[in-house]
Amino acid sequence: MKQLCAKLIILVTTSFYLFPIGLSFLPSSLNTKMILAVVGAMLYIIDCIKKREATVSKYLFGAIIFAFAFSLACYIAIVYNNTYDDSFTGYFFSFFTWLGGAYAVCAIINQLDDEPVNLRRLTIYMAIVCVAQCISAIMIDRIPALKQVVDSYIIQGQEFLNNVDRLYGIGASLDTAGVRFSIVLIMLAYVLCEDWQTYNDKKRLSLYLLGFCIITFIGNMISRTTLVGAAIGIGYILFMHIPSSIIITQKQMRLYSTLILVVGIIVTVAVYLYNTDSGFRSNIRFAFEGFFNWAETGVWRTSSTDKLNNVMWIWPQTTKDWIIGTGLFGNWVYSTDIGYCRYILYCGLIGFSIFSLFFVYNAWVVTQRFSGTRMLAFCFVATTFIVWLKVATDIFFIYALMFCLEEEHGSIAKRTAKE
Repeated sequence: MKQLCAKLIILVTTSFYLFPIGLSFLPSSLNTKMILAVVGAMLYIIDCIKKREATVSKYLFGAIIFAFAFSLACYIAIVYNNTYDDSFTGYFFSFFTWLGGAYAVCAIINQLDDEPVNLRRLTIYMAIVCVAQCISAIMIDRIPALKQVVDSYIIQGQEFLNNVDRLYGIGASLDTAGVRFSIVLIMLAYVLCEDWQTYNDKKRLSLYLLGFCIITFIGNMISRTTLVGAAIGIGYILFMHIPSSIIITQKQMRLYSTLILVVGIIVTVAVYLYNTDSGFRSNIRFAFEGFFNWAETGVWRTSSTDKLNNVMWIWPQTTKDWIIGTGLFGNWVYSTDIGYCRYILYCGLIGFSIFSLFFVYNAWVVTQRFSGTRMLAFCFVATTFIVWLKVATDIFFIYALMFCLEEEHGSIAKRTAKE
């Protein structure tokens, strides 16, 4: 019972970090990520007192410099343009909020779990949270009493979500959820490719693949941005398991056969529900609208991509705006969601270049601190730049967690093998 409570605390903490929510009995400006950041700062101070030293790694120091430089570029943009739009001038503080929250998550896992937190362990907890969010979104949509309770006590902009008839979990909605799901799918692909224990345990392999499929299917119903992570994750798995010869190894055969079995079961259930449940049919058609249009009309298109392509590619009009930006970002001022457009319009190519290099640098740090993660880091960078084609958001939440993990001198497969 004690162990079960510990696991639940870890999962709730991880969910509050990945999918921050406001609570009706707290100030509207306060959310769970901020609370975790305060807890993380306190835990860090306590650890420093115990160790009698406070150190910042050279890698984290580099990230701090990038975050400060981006905030400064945004500040210069709004001062030069005489605007009051501070949407990203405080990114430096957002950086430390994510970092503090990540420190709290990792510290709680280390305190309550039966083994130290590492990439594999972190991926498992994040995947469980994402699966739970997917299931909770279906339950909230189908159970009016549960929906009423959630809407009464949790603040997550559900008024808008209900108006546009979108699924949502406990803080998981729209493109923000899609980005989180995408990163977790990529990390699941990493574990499936690197953890030898997964290959030798068919039950574990089946659970990981089942989680991957659930997040892909239901996650797309919540946000079609999830498809980015699903595509990259599947590509990761296929690339890492391309047979070097005609002979397929036993490990590869186990992965392929389990994947086919899991996908077959999910597709069978999905087809049945599609033909018998109108609500599910509507959700699945939204999730995979492009594929349905391609099958029915021969053209791959979605309503959102049509809108992006037709009206949302908006660029600066003057040389000054291209270089330093207009200092405007908030309140959907330019009527575009596209990340590239909004960032460049706000802080110009100077600020956008700094922001882009910040995420390239973070990915490079991952490869330096965790060997065997070059492909994982590449997938993170790819996700960042692909997502910006649709929405202005970032993935620093995962880098913040990785900054708080102990360095792993060897892939999780090699570490486990030694153990």
